[in-house]
Amino acid sequence: MARVLSVSDSIVVDVPPDVAYEAVSRPGDMGRWSPENLGTAPGSADGPAGVGTSFVGRNKRGRFRWVTRCTVTAAEPGRRFAFRVHAIGVGRPRLRGPIATWEYRFEPAGDGTLVTETWTDDRRTWPDAVAAVFDRVVTSGSTFADFQARNIRRTLGNLKRELERQHAG
Repeated sequence: MARVLSVSDSIVVDVPPDVAYEAVSRPGDMGRWSPENLGTAPGSADGPAGVGTSFVGRNKRGRFRWVTRCTVTAAEPGRRFAFRVHAIGVGRPRLRGPIATWEYRFEPAGDGTLVTETWTDDRRTWPDAVAAVFDRVVTSGSTFADFQARNIRRTLGNLKRELERQHAG
């Protein structure tokens, strides 16, 4: 069976598209919603990131910690935000190569916004069998697609909860 190279999920958040975009386009804040990301490393740009902005993301899974070098590839306020992950390492992102792309789309939905988060596996040159073994080791038994689908669902739920609470107050 060929591996799944992209997964996505959506949720309606009761805030305008520009409010949802503003939050997601701040990579340093992602750690507030993601079950795996801890935000960005010191020295990464604050505020909404534009196309070409590079940042170092901090991540965790259990007791394991690592960093990634990411570059913003799309920044369309109120519509779309995306970045690609192109280096990884412990302490510093030294191992370079295509790893993943993350994309967020924002569409009006009544008085709110349909937020869609998509993860794409950019490890296209990896043989499926090698990727399957690697994925099961680093995710404790899952494929990356299944693992990321669960993470996306949790991230979107956390984003909705926080943005709606802020917007109401």
